[in-house]
Amino acid sequence: MSRENLVLGADVVIGADVEIGANVVIHDGTRIGDGVVIQDNVVLGKQPKLSKRSTSKKKEPLAPLEIGAGAAVCSGAVVYAGTVLGPDVIIGDQASVRERCTLGEGVVVGRGVCVENDVPIGAFTKIQSNSYITAYSELEDHVFIAPCVTTTNDNYMGRTEARHSQIKGAIIRRGARVGGGVVILPGIEIGAEAFVAAGALVTRDVPAGKLVAGLPAQVWRDVPAEEMVDHDSA
Repeated sequence: MSRENLVLGADVVIGADVEIGANVVIHDGTRIGDGVVIQDNVVLGKQPKLSKRSTSKKKEPLAPLEIGAGAAVCSGAVVYAGTVLGPDVIIGDQASVRERCTLGEGVVVGRGVCVENDVPIGAFTKIQSNSYITAYSELEDHVFIAPCVTTTNDNYMGRTEARHSQIKGAIIRRGARVGGGVVILPGIEIGAEAFVAAGALVTRDVPAGKLVAGLPAQVWRDVPAEEMVDHDSA
């Protein structure tokens, strides 16, 4: 275990059998559970630096970052204060997880993924490389996000004051799957066990258990029962 050039803030709590790589920065108050792996060049518990024009809805002081037992934060990743990583979460190389996010047990955040602020992510959800999960989205348990998916939250794209009360990311319900390169417009709900085919543009809510595809996405058929998360226990 290397701790070369470790920068450790005040009141940091580090559990048993934690591995820490080189050039790691751990900010004040961060709490790290047993058996966590922190690889080289990681920054933990960072405070956000917001623009004066930020649409962030919460500006009060942030609680310390919490990392659950058995989690891994891989090389070059940044995880902000105010966030909670559950047990056995993996944050991939060069990924970023912003403030006030909660990641449930076994969540995988792939290489280069950006999870913006105020996003709850349910247990065993997987977000693959280079996807963008915008602020105020919600992902439930067992969601699958393929590479290069883009979610959005602002129909006005930064213009007019009316947007502030309407900013909302996607809601992706339990067991839904989103294919590579999909773009999801603001406030869209993707129903439980739905399937969004690669390259789709999702402009309206997707019903539960349906497969959608196209530009814009349209319903094609039902998702087969054998592909459902709970099929084996049915």
